[in-house]
Amino acid sequence: MQVTDGTIAETVHKSVLKLMGNRFEITVVDTDKITAEAHIDAAVEEIRRIERLLTTYDESSQTNRINAMAGIAPVEVDKEVFELIERALRISELTQGAFDITYGSIDKSLWNFDLNMKALPDAETAKNAVRLINYKNVGLDARRCTVFLKEKGMRIGFGGIGKGYAADKAKALLTARGVKSGIVNAAGDLITWGTQPGGKPWTIAIADPDQASLPFSTLNISNMAIATSGNYAKYVVIDGKRYSHTIDPKTGLPVSGIKSVSIISPSAEFADAMATPVTVMGAYVGLDLINQLQHIACIIITDDNKLYTSKNINIK
Repeated sequence: MQVTDGTIAETVHKSVLKLMGNRFEITVVDTDKITAEAHIDAAVEEIRRIERLLTTYDESSQTNRINAMAGIAPVEVDKEVFELIERALRISELTQGAFDITYGSIDKSLWNFDLNMKALPDAETAKNAVRLINYKNVGLDARRCTVFLKEKGMRIGFGGIGKGYAADKAKALLTARGVKSGIVNAAGDLITWGTQPGGKPWTIAIADPDQASLPFSTLNISNMAIATSGNYAKYVVIDGKRYSHTIDPKTGLPVSGIKSVSIISPSAEFADAMATPVTVMGAYVGLDLINQLQHIACIIITDDNKLYTSKNINIK
């Protein structure tokens, strides 16, 4: 399409596909459809590469090799996996264990979050189910680039940080290829850069947790990332109280009190990783932590439909 001054107009090119077990949508702005598709293909291949490293569904993945050797021996990993685990452990420190990649050892049989679930497990059973969750038992050796889970039966998983990491890496690859504008949306954890054709900023609608298809607000998020953790998609009601599918790693019990947390940050990885712990910490403690961090903002909707925001954000 030509603009009147003879230049070719930029248009939005999109691809939606299933990656890492989730719906990914990759958007690039370009004047040429074939070039745009080549960029998107390269981003998809990068996300698949990360998936191969981090998945627990492939015996040969680095995650599964680490888990298989828990309590036995350290496992040498790629530098990027080592560094991702290092950052994950720093977030565990920051959130006092509310974020923890060793959640993989949790006994899934306690938590099916389906209509048959009529009661919470007793506190002792729940606590026992999470006894192997402890980020302090992940040993890192930077010189050898090895990871060691100190107790047999421990398992790590990247469900709380991997999609955000993949979105950041896909964006880095696209910008390195000269894509000046785009969005990588990893199942709701998304990062944007540049602007829409015509120069308007990218905007996002924040869903109303009670009617997920209806936005209650929009935000300009050009050159930022946002991730949302919500219990509106998966939860259980017991004795009239709604429990999220998010488990508190300390108690083994599902958290309640918060419907959704949205974290806005320059990094999709950090936004992804912080959304769950703020849900676990609760509105007041979670907001207090976010308010102490630079360049991070937060929107919380509680079970009683109150809206809380960090100091540095204005909701329209």
